[in-house]
Amino acid sequence: MNIVALLSNREFLISVLAAISAAAVVFTFGSSFIVKSEMRERIKRVALEREKMRAEEMARLRGGSAVTDGRGIRRNAETKTYMKKIVERFDLKKAFQDDATVDKLAMAGFRGPGHLTTFLFMRFATPIGFFAALAVYLLFLNPGDRPLYLNLVYAIGGGIVGSYLPMVLLKNTTTKRQFSIKRAWPDCLDLLLLCVESGMSMEHAFKRVAKEIGHQSPELAEELTLTTAELAFLEDRGRAYENLGRRTGLDGVKSVMTALIQADRYGTSVGQALRVMAEEGREMRMMEAEKKAASLPPKLTVPLILFFLPVLFIVIIAPAMIKIFGPGGAAAGGVG
Repeated sequence: MNIVALLSNREFLISVLAAISAAAVVFTFGSSFIVKSEMRERIKRVALEREKMRAEEMARLRGGSAVTDGRGIRRNAETKTYMKKIVERFDLKKAFQDDATVDKLAMAGFRGPGHLTTFLFMRFATPIGFFAALAVYLLFLNPGDRPLYLNLVYAIGGGIVGSYLPMVLLKNTTTKRQFSIKRAWPDCLDLLLLCVESGMSMEHAFKRVAKEIGHQSPELAEELTLTTAELAFLEDRGRAYENLGRRTGLDGVKSVMTALIQADRYGTSVGQALRVMAEEGREMRMMEAEKKAASLPPKLTVPLILFFLPVLFIVIIAPAMIKIFGPGGAAAGGVG
C-alpha cells in the first residue's frame, strides 16, 4: 500500500490518534502516581529526620553539659534543698518574683526552676548576710569611737547595698550575654540565608548555624540549639521564634523572628525575608562602627591634653631651655 494512501486513510488516522490519546492518559495518570509516591517518600524521610532531630535535642536537653563550643545546652543547676525549703517557707516567690523575673533570668542564660529558686534565695539571703557581717565587724571586731547607733546605721546601709547586689550581677551577666549575641547576629543571619537558599528546612538551618557560630558566640549557639529543639517538639513554630526573641531581649533578633513568623503564617518567601533582614543587620553594624568612630575624637580630647601635650611641650622647649640655662648659656654668661 502506498504510504500517502496509508497516511490519508481515515481508519489509520483514527487508530493513531486513539493510540496517542491512550498513551497520554496512561502517562498522565502514571506520572501523577509516581509524583505522589516520590512525595510520600520525601515526606516520610522528612518525618523520620524530624523525629531523629527531636530525639537528639531532647536527649541533649536532659543530659547536656555546659556549653563550651556551641553544641550543647547548658543544663540547669541543681537547687540545694535548704534553698528550696527557705523559698517555700517564706513564700519568696510572692515577695520577689514578678512577671519579668523569668524573662530576665532567661536573658542572662539561666532557665528552669532551679535557677529561679537560687535567685530568689540570693535576694533574700544577701542583704541579711551583708547586715550580719557588717554588724559583727563594726560592733565586736572594730567598734572604734563611733556610737552604737552609727554602727547599726552602717550595718543597715550595707544590708541595703546587699539587696541590690543580685540584681546588679544579673544585669551585668545579661549585658555581656547580649553583647556577645548582638556581635555575632549579622553573621548568623548570613549563614541562615545560605542554608535556607540551599534547600534546608528551618530546623536544619538553625542546627547547622548553631554548630558553625559556636566558636564566635557560644551564647548565640546555645539559643539557636534550644530553638531547634523547640521547633522539633512545639506544635506552633511561631512560639519557638517568639521564645528566641524573648530570651535574647534584643530588638534586632525580635524583628527577624517577627519576619519569620509572618513568612510562616502567610506563606511568603523565608529566604527573601532573611535577605532583607541580613542587609539591615549589616547596615546597622556599619552604622554602629561609624558611630564609634565619630565618638572617638571627643574621647581622645582629655587624654591628649593630660598626656600628649605636656610631653610634646617638653620635647620642643627642653633643648632651648638647656641652651639658655645650661653651662655657657646666655643666662649663665649674664650672671657671671
